[in-house]
Amino acid sequence: MKLSIFATLALAASCSAFSPQAFTTRATAISSSQMMAYELKAEPEGGEEMQSVDTMTGSKMKNMGAAPDTKDDKGDVHTFWVQAVADGKMIKSFRTQVEKDASRKANFPGFRKGQIPPYAQPQMTMFSVQEGIIKTCEAAVAAYGLKSLSGEAGAVEVHEDVKDICKGYKVGESIEFTASFKAIFDPEKQIVAVEEPAEEE
Repeated sequence: MKLSIFATLALAASCSAFSPQAFTTRATAISSSQMMAYELKAEPEGGEEMQSVDTMTGSKMKNMGAAPDTKDDKGDVHTFWVQAVADGKMIKSFRTQVEKDASRKANFPGFRKGQIPPYAQPQMTMFSVQEGIIKTCEAAVAAYGLKSLSGEAGAVEVHEDVKDICKGYKVGESIEFTASFKAIFDPEKQIVAVEEPAEEE
């Protein structure tokens, strides 16, 4: 009788509960399946791929061109597309904080004071995921030598539906996403190409 890989991993994990290797293998299988639970929007055609000025693992950014409909006193506004990964540990810390704050104020009919009902849990997870995506976008702006715009002009459009991302999401898993936003270049962070002197022969 043949068992599927996933069933074999689950069986191995249950048979050897104290085996770190079995647990690690099972966690990896679940994590990779989560990354495929929703579909990433395709990378847009055109634009110029940018080089980061600070390291940001798993990210990619493109300058999609000038945004003439948006003005800023500090520079020319451009539209940017980014693909990045919101860190699972960061999302988990937001979730923990949201739960603490909510339990201090919680007063739901039929529940003890400070107890959060099960139907409110998905909303807290969604808020934490949204916050993780926003913080990741802010980090990407800095990592690629940009400055964000204030107010409505600086709004971020996430291309994936956060509700779809949250379906089956396990707190602590990282989330890959794509987004677009408008920003200006930070002159202090731009990489300037330095010409090397020609070698004399």
